[in-house]
Amino acid sequence: MPSRKFHFRALKLSGIIILVFLAQAIFSNFTSLFVLNELSWQQPWRFVTSIFLHGGLAHLVLNLFALLLFGSILEKFIGGKRLLLVFFITGILANLVSINFYNSSLGASGAIFGIIGCLVLIRPLMTIWAFGMPMPLFVAGVLWIIADLLGTYGFLIGNPIDNTGNIAHLSGMIFGILFGIIYRKLLVRRKKINASIDEHQVRNWERTWMKN
Repeated sequence: MPSRKFHFRALKLSGIIILVFLAQAIFSNFTSLFVLNELSWQQPWRFVTSIFLHGGLAHLVLNLFALLLFGSILEKFIGGKRLLLVFFITGILANLVSINFYNSSLGASGAIFGIIGCLVLIRPLMTIWAFGMPMPLFVAGVLWIIADLLGTYGFLIGNPIDNTGNIAHLSGMIFGILFGIIYRKLLVRRKKINASIDEHQVRNWERTWMKN
């Protein structure tokens, strides 16, 4: 794969999200015009626009952090155009699933989990800090899936833990993994990543992070 200019797509997406959040704060009916809800089948733009809406500052900050971190790493490997493809397709598909379960939904979480799912296949042993400790990305991905499965179960039995869109998270992750399978094969074929798990790399990770 030829070298390409880094276009900071995740940063630009984050800038759009911030501008949309400001519009939500300034215009009282802005969110209701673009949120995912029962009107979405008649107003299909909501499947896209709801990705850029957020329910509060904490929701915004957490999603921006994840988008900037994981989105920038993924762009490094697959390029800016493919990153946008993963972001929008997984976000839209997550919304198409979510609309069958939630009265309304908003946020970039489905798209971000799509990015993470794709990255799990491409860089499974990349060390990240999650759940209060360093761990390989694929382990964090499994733990996030388990957490969202538990959250989904609580929602389905009528005892949700909070307002988290666990079904959107799971959907985004699944679709992202499918993208990851495709792009991993592409990167392996072009010798940008190694298809096998390097035992030496695993041992180095253990020495670095499991000393205690």
